[in-house]
Amino acid sequence: MLADKDRIFQNLYGQHDWGLEGARKRGAWDGTKGILEKGRDWIINEMKNSGLRGRGGAGFPTGLKWSFMPKQSDGRPHYLIVNADESEPGTCKDREIMRHDPHLLIEGCLIAGFAMGANAGYIYIRGEYIREREVLQAAIDQAYDAKLIGKNACGSGFDFDLYVHHGAGAYICGEETALLESLEGKKGLPRLKPPFPANVGLYGCPSTVNNVESIAVAPDILRRGAAWFAGFGRPNNAGTKLFCISGHVNNPCNVEEAMSIPFRELIDRHCGGVRGGWDNLLACIPGGSSVPVVPAKQIIDCPMDFDALKELKSGLGTAAVIVMDKSTDIVRAIARISYFYKHESCGQCTPCREGTGWMWRVLNRMAEGRAHKKEIDLLLDVANQVEGHTICALGDAAAWPVQGLIRHFRHEIEQRIDAYSAHPHSDSVRVAAE
Repeated sequence: MLADKDRIFQNLYGQHDWGLEGARKRGAWDGTKGILEKGRDWIINEMKNSGLRGRGGAGFPTGLKWSFMPKQSDGRPHYLIVNADESEPGTCKDREIMRHDPHLLIEGCLIAGFAMGANAGYIYIRGEYIREREVLQAAIDQAYDAKLIGKNACGSGFDFDLYVHHGAGAYICGEETALLESLEGKKGLPRLKPPFPANVGLYGCPSTVNNVESIAVAPDILRRGAAWFAGFGRPNNAGTKLFCISGHVNNPCNVEEAMSIPFRELIDRHCGGVRGGWDNLLACIPGGSSVPVVPAKQIIDCPMDFDALKELKSGLGTAAVIVMDKSTDIVRAIARISYFYKHESCGQCTPCREGTGWMWRVLNRMAEGRAHKKEIDLLLDVANQVEGHTICALGDAAAWPVQGLIRHFRHEIEQRIDAYSAHPHSDSVRVAAE
């Protein structure tokens, strides 16, 4: 179990002062000037050695991402962009950082900006996060007043300005290049890559887009040392992580834990177990709605990290752990997720624009049993064709839940179809299937 002294987010539940004074008591802004004086290369190497992988879902090594920024400016400014467009269903970790511990994020922005030669940072915050934006802006104002950011930030000789930009509530703007388009005042449509943002990003300038949690943990890593952070979790899955646990557990919660904690231990220790006991567990979506569902017997003793879940053909994603007990109508649940991706598709790529709606309509019929068994393989085939054939990962996010459903719960769909064939005029196919 993660000891309290090792927790980075010490005000996750908002029990203490979120302001500058409270943050300083918890160790924020301690020795920031000294960290900057160690230089850009030291910071990036320390971030690489810590093993931190991006906390926004993809799990790309953070230090490596920072190192992609050009060492010398060619005359163009460099930008740091923080992705606070937390729109993945089931995920609610970044909002807690912004409203309860915003100074960790602000200090992280300064350090990351310095490491990349970026004199300006933009925090792109989700449209629905009104109170979070107000607290974040107030904390930024405090940091300016204390001369921690702005001209000669922390007395380091480095100038750094930080701006909050409020989005309009589109899921697609969580994709880094769609976020850049939106930030420029255009429609949030993902860009083709290459060129990558590290070379041509915001306003055509070198830019790095990082998740809130990835940036907020940086100051603590640099203060306590890369080896400290790398000491948690399995190799290649280092550090501590915020888990958002929802669904059929006795106490849903947000909690910071060491990476690679077994699923059963995570749920028993922090959530009081599964509702109705472990025998009542049906399945779990381990990383937000876009990753494939994993059935109970596979997830129960699985270490919660990138590699272990990848082996189960799922993913850690944002670590939004959605627990489902046996009362769940799994086909209807995945159909509902499918509707979300249909609704949020930007429509730029044909496979996603046409495929998301088609998959949702077929799944909806399957949830009622009004389908043929041969359509199950057709649905899987279409999901496989959508995956990997779009500009951004929304096509994958729409396809994976469908693939996971068919991989593990094909029998459930077939039962529905059989039950509907036997009782075509029944009000509730579900009752008949049972």
